[in-house]
This record gives sequence, C-alpha cells and structure tokens, in this order.
Amino acid sequence: MASLQLRRLLLRSVRFRSLSFLSSSSIEPPPYFPHQTPPKFSPNFFPPSPLFQIKHFSSKPVSPTQTPPNELDPIATALSSQLLNESDSDPSSVAERLHLSFSHITPTPNVILQTLDLSPEAGRIVLGFHQWLASNPKFTHTDETVSYFVDYFGRRNDFKAMDKVLTAGGAGPKTLISAIDRLVRADRPNQAVQFFDRMEKDYGLTRDRGSLKVVVEKLCLKGYGSYAEKMVKDLANEFFPDEAMCDLLVTGYCVDGKIEQARRLAGEMYRGGFELGVGAYNAMLDCISKICRLKDPFKLHSESEKVLVEMDYHGVPRNVETFNVLITNLCKIRKTDAALGLFYSMGGWRCNPNETTFIVLIRSLYQAARLEEGDVMIDGMKSAGYGDFLDEKAYFGFLTILCGIERIDHALKIFGMMKADGCEPGVKTYDLLMTKLGAHNRVDKANALFNEACSKGLAVTPKEYVVDPRFLKKKRVVKEKKRETLPEKMARKRSRLKQIRLSFVKKPKRSMGRAI
Repeated sequence: MASLQLRRLLLRSVRFRSLSFLSSSSIEPPPYFPHQTPPKFSPNFFPPSPLFQIKHFSSKPVSPTQTPPNELDPIATALSSQLLNESDSDPSSVAERLHLSFSHITPTPNVILQTLDLSPEAGRIVLGFHQWLASNPKFTHTDETVSYFVDYFGRRNDFKAMDKVLTAGGAGPKTLISAIDRLVRADRPNQAVQFFDRMEKDYGLTRDRGSLKVVVEKLCLKGYGSYAEKMVKDLANEFFPDEAMCDLLVTGYCVDGKIEQARRLAGEMYRGGFELGVGAYNAMLDCISKICRLKDPFKLHSESEKVLVEMDYHGVPRNVETFNVLITNLCKIRKTDAALGLFYSMGGWRCNPNETTFIVLIRSLYQAARLEEGDVMIDGMKSAGYGDFLDEKAYFGFLTILCGIERIDHALKIFGMMKADGCEPGVKTYDLLMTKLGAHNRVDKANALFNEACSKGLAVTPKEYVVDPRFLKKKRVVKEKKRETLPEKMARKRSRLKQIRLSFVKKPKRSMGRAI
C-alpha cells in the first residue's frame, strides 16, 4: 500500500510540473499564413495547451441560458380574437367595445406583447387597442409597451400609425431603438436622420450623444455609411464624435462593400488624431476578403495580409474575431488546410477559439469529406467548454452537408450524437434523413425514423429526393423520320446543285502584302 501511494504521488508531481512548464513557456507569434504546410490534423491528436486553454470544465453553458417561451395567456387570446373580428371597424369604436368587454382586467406588458403577436393581420385596428390601454385607469403606458406597438407597425411598414403611437407619449430609449431599427430595415435612411432631428420636439425623446450613437449604429450596420458620415459631420459642433463612432462609420462603408471609402475615412481619422479599434479593422478585413472571393480568390492572402500589417503598424492587437473572419472566408473558398493553419496559430497570438471558430471548421471539414477530423473537432469543441452551442441548428447544418456529399451513414452517426447530447431533433431533421434514406433505398431505416418521429408527436412528411439537374443523364431525343414532300425535295436538290456549281468557281487569292 505504501509503494502504491508513493507511485500516485510521483505521478501527480510529474503532471503538475508538465502543466506549469506549458503555462510558463513563452510562445513566439507565428506568421499569419505559414509558408510551410500546416501540420497534419490527426484524429488522435490535438495541439498543446496554447490552442485549447480550457476555461470551463463543466457542461454549464457559457452564455446565459434562454428562458423558455411563456405560455399563451387566455386574456391575450381573447383580445386577439376581438381585434381580428373587428378588422373592418374604426379604431375608436374598437376602443369602446374593448372598454365594455374587458373593463375588469388589468393589462400587463406580457399580455400586450402576446396580443400583438397573435394579431398580425389586424392592421390599424391595433390603434384602437392602444387607445383603450391609454384610457384604462388600471394601466399606464411605459417605454417597453410603446416599443411593442412601434415594432408592430414597423413590421407592417405603417409609419403613419407608428407616428400616432409616438405622439401619444410614453416613448423612451427602447422606443427610439425600435423606431430607428424599423426605419432603417425598411430602407428609409433619410427618414431615420429626420427622426433624430425632430424627435425631441415631436415625441419628447432626449437628443443626446447616446441617441445619436443609436442612429449611427443602425445606419452603419445596414450599410448606409454615407448617411451616417454626413449626419455625424453636420452635428460635430453639437456632439463631437468619439473613437467608437469612428469605428462604426468605417464599418458602415465596409458592410456596403465600399472599401475605398472606408480607407479614405480611416486616413482622415488618423490625421484628425483618432485611433481606430479592432472592430473597424475586422470589418475592413471581412470586406476585402468578400471582394477577393468574388473577383479573384488568389488575392485573398496578399490583400488580407496588407490589413494585418497595417494593424500591427498602428498597434492594434488581433482578437478572436480577426481569426474568425479569416477562417470563415478561407473555408468559403475551400482552403481548409490554410484555415486549420490559422486555427493552430491562434494560441501564439494569445487568442482562444470560440464557438464560431469550431462550427465553421467542422462544416468545412465535413464539406471536404474529412469526416474523422470533423468528429475530432466536435470533441475539441466540447472539451473547450462550448458544447452547449451544439444545438439543433448546428447539428442540422452538419447533417445537411453530410447528406449533400452522400455520406448518409456518417449523418446517422451524427444524428445519434445529437440525441445523446440532449438535442431534440425537429421535423426538418427527420424529413431530411428520411428523404435521403428513401433515395438510397434504405426503407427499413426510414420507416424506423418515421415511427420515432410519430411517437414524439411530430408531423413529418418525407418528400421525394430531388437530384440536381446537372447530374441527371440527359435522354437522347430520337427524331422520327418524316416523309419528304415534293416541294421540300426540290428545294433540297436546288441547294445541293448550287453548292456543286460554286465548288468549280476559282476563288481569288488573298493578297499577301499591302496594296501601295
């Protein structure tokens, strides 16, 4: 017993020394694209600790868990049916009827949200619902409830009704975000800028630097960089821009694909004494990569390296999003080995991969039919603490790729892994697998999946597997020989005789030199 305990103590000391050596060793940052071939990705080997610095040893989610959806309130159902039945009435009359029928209830924000979600076809009758709430002594409109109505009318592009809701009062920061978001998503940047100019006078909203940043951010994320830049320059005397706003302006041009405008703006900012952040450079890197993918994929390496050199020159450190942009664009042009090389080099730049990095690489490995390496990457994702991001959507993407490359057996293996991880497959997953199994004449397995889906109460309807028309064998069309009529026969003879006559005519020689 004493020798066994001594042996365990020695093993623990050896493990502790190896771990301390790995953590204290300094690693030189490797080049962006190594010129040598990247190390072979063996299914039984993972890179050392700089690549997988495991933060989470438990299976708890990294991000906050999503709350389950609330059950439908019977009051919301009754209000929704009333609004849908009164679709041809006037809003004021609807408000009176709601006052007579529902005067005994106390509305809550959850009831209001469910009522609006259940009444997408009610239209402007919802204005009557808003008037009834405003006249109800048991209820007072808040910023949250007003934003619900702004979202409702914004989805319908009914901005006149949205204006009436805002004029009634109760608007706040959430309402501002909803209104600007709906205007920008409806491709109305001019109205979004005008909304900011008159929101304090017409709606009582505070016009400050925070609200300006909201408008600029919504415009830039949609690609309206020119509108945002003009707005910021016009209001520079009132709200002087900061570095975060400068990053947003550069991002706005990059989202629109205008890399020259983004570089011009970046140069102006550096000359004005501003410092660009890593978000602006990531946007420029993504924009250049997309342009290279469309025009010349072979230039992606050189053009992206210019941006990275510029980042190093200005002292902007790379982060995980920088690597994700490069890895994603490399995987889209099927350069999986180069993407894996970047994946291995992340530890040298003190960056750890996140869930996006793993999912993109897994999809690319499966697309390249490197199935074992994709499975090992899934295990690495789980060991790094991101296993909770392997949800139904991620697994469905893997299954779609595997079925697309005709690896149905491996798709069934991933399907079993999906259920073992606690993900409940949906109707689309069962339909995909049953359709593919039916195309491979594996009826028994398809029937087993069908019975399994029916036992869970899923209404599955397997469809016929459609083969891509490019891979279908074209049938030869055999033309039936028709009997030639006399006029057709005479025309054919005349054409043939003309060809024979012209064949005896001496043709002029082409002049070899130039006529003087």
